[in-house]
Amino acid sequence: MQIPLQITFLGIPPSEAVEAKIREKASKLDKFHSHIMSCRVAVEAEHHHHHQGNLYHIRIDITTPHKELIISREHHDNKAHEDVYVAIRDAFDAATRRLEDYARIQRGDVKTHPVQDEEES
Repeated sequence: MQIPLQITFLGIPPSEAVEAKIREKASKLDKFHSHIMSCRVAVEAEHHHHHQGNLYHIRIDITTPHKELIISREHHDNKAHEDVYVAIRDAFDAATRRLEDYARIQRGDVKTHPVQDEEES
């Protein structure tokens, strides 16, 4: 990455352990796309559910020379995301898939289907 990783905590105090896990996961993203310019991660605790634990929302913004990828999923019904580490894992798994797909498109590895003329049918 050209710009250092940026990590923001919203609604929760900063945690060295959480930050270390994010840094570990982010360092592996370069394997899937070699031209990542920057990566910003926001960790947010959603305090909407007082009868259960807080749900964590992770947003990842990845900038490449030609595109910005934003990975942000709402997990309101996913009780697994009461654990911040599970939410981080799932967000970075999604980021990895998006980067792999984007890299395939950049390389031209994505199969396209030719459009058939209506008269040929």
